[in-house]
Amino acid sequence: MRVSVHTHETAMLVAIERHSSEDMRALIANGLDPNVAIQGKSPIDWLTEMYTRSDRFPACLRVMLDYGAELKDPCLLSVLLDDGEALRSALSANPDLIHHRTDMVSAFTPLAGATLLHVAAEYGNLNAAEALIAAGADLNSVAAIDEAGFGGHTPIFHAVNSNDNRSAPILCALVSAGARCDVLLPGLVWGKGFEWESTFFDVTPITYAQMGLLPQMHRRESDIYANIRLMIEASGRRMPALGNVPNRYLQPRA
Repeated sequence: MRVSVHTHETAMLVAIERHSSEDMRALIANGLDPNVAIQGKSPIDWLTEMYTRSDRFPACLRVMLDYGAELKDPCLLSVLLDDGEALRSALSANPDLIHHRTDMVSAFTPLAGATLLHVAAEYGNLNAAEALIAAGADLNSVAAIDEAGFGGHTPIFHAVNSNDNRSAPILCALVSAGARCDVLLPGLVWGKGFEWESTFFDVTPITYAQMGLLPQMHRRESDIYANIRLMIEASGRRMPALGNVPNRYLQPRA
């Protein structure tokens, strides 16, 4: 029985959301054209804009590329594939790449006027982040300012309350390399354009980490406070004992 195009498209969106490269490849083999828009957006854009973050993302991106899809910004290729070796080669061939700026739709922290290090931190791609840090990327480079005067965030903001705490190793790498934990922004819009869009005022990396406790962020309380501890101690401050993390009041009752 031939599966309808509509069912194919829906299945592709599910495969993208789950980061299932096997399902994506099977759907393409069964007739879905990966270069035809689904609900007005190309499959590769669905993939890069999706909120899921996992080690499986590079394999999914590779499926798209194998079938002719192209990134809007080719300079992001090795970063999104988390290919540290390829990124080091690209930086060697073109040292100016370390200063490259890009604009991407981001389900979480904005990627407008972002550097490659912002992108690596947002996706939790440690190999790419380490290659960029080693190459001398500006740890405190600022992203674009939006129409409200919000933004101007540094790469560390992408790492402090990431999906499934995926970017925690990058947070450690940034802090160890000297990234500032005391940057103060007038404001930052998380999830801009999505249903979960949330506006925060007077934001530092530490307060932005604590925003991960909000229900729309779906972060683990213990991860949030571990990241806060790292930044507090890196700033030369003493972290007090926290006897109620995770918060007992919020735990399921027997």
